[in-house]
Amino acid sequence: MGKGHPECPERIAAIQDRLMASGIWDYLLHVQAQPAEREQLLRVHPAEYLDKLALMSPAQGHVHLEPDTAMNPYSLNAAYYAAGAGVQAVDMVMQGRAGNVFCLVRPPGHHAERSRGMGFCFLNNIAVAARHALEHYGLSRVAIVDFDVHHGNGTEDAFFDEPRVQMVSIFQHPFFPYSGDVPKGPNMLNVPMPRASRGAEFREVVTEQWLPALNAFAPELIFISAGFDAHLEDDMGSMGLVEADYAWVTRQLMKVAATHAQGRIVSMLEGGYELSALARSVTEHIKVLADA
Repeated sequence: MGKGHPECPERIAAIQDRLMASGIWDYLLHVQAQPAEREQLLRVHPAEYLDKLALMSPAQGHVHLEPDTAMNPYSLNAAYYAAGAGVQAVDMVMQGRAGNVFCLVRPPGHHAERSRGMGFCFLNNIAVAARHALEHYGLSRVAIVDFDVHHGNGTEDAFFDEPRVQMVSIFQHPFFPYSGDVPKGPNMLNVPMPRASRGAEFREVVTEQWLPALNAFAPELIFISAGFDAHLEDDMGSMGLVEADYAWVTRQLMKVAATHAQGRIVSMLEGGYELSALARSVTEHIKVLADA
């Protein structure tokens, strides 16, 4: 998105390096994503918006959707691949080719509303994947869990009127995108958290609010909008989670998935901008998902 921008290619490289250094890289199944098809994107984003993005995509240089969200000549294609990774991950878990999948993708997606890109996001990757699960596989109940430091306004916009989807989330508030404190629908369990919230407060929310709601809903597939910018070392936000908190919440979600969803989880990278903290946190998340 431009020199010095926090949503940078080094995010992926740092995670890959850490996974290799941790010793689990060679034990994971690596699958190259394929770009999402237009029909799959249309389940979330109207044709007018998709066409607008295509027209805005520059031949050179940068074009800004908003001050912090820029497209270069390769951005839109990358967004197609990021959204396609979620679709492919759903196929893998629903067809029994993987127990669960982590999508190491950028750009992120959870701020992309139906007809508006923002917050480094162009297409809502997790929403496209969830719609694929609902429409292609006929699932009746899917859950989306979002622990990014920023509210997943785009995902809420996509599903607030969809009873087959339950979304549970935490986010720093008040903070960008300055939404979520008043849920748009009864299927949205949004838990705003004050700045400087630490792991103890997060775990209390998960234990007392998320888990009862998820178990009552009994999802057939769980999606995770896995943002790691609530980490203590990440100055994109002002919260204080650490790697142990991300590992812990992943274990809790694995238990819910084992009870209701045949163990099926699709996790997709969202935020996380302090490279070392991001890489360490993702590695712990994946270790739990892989039962390593």
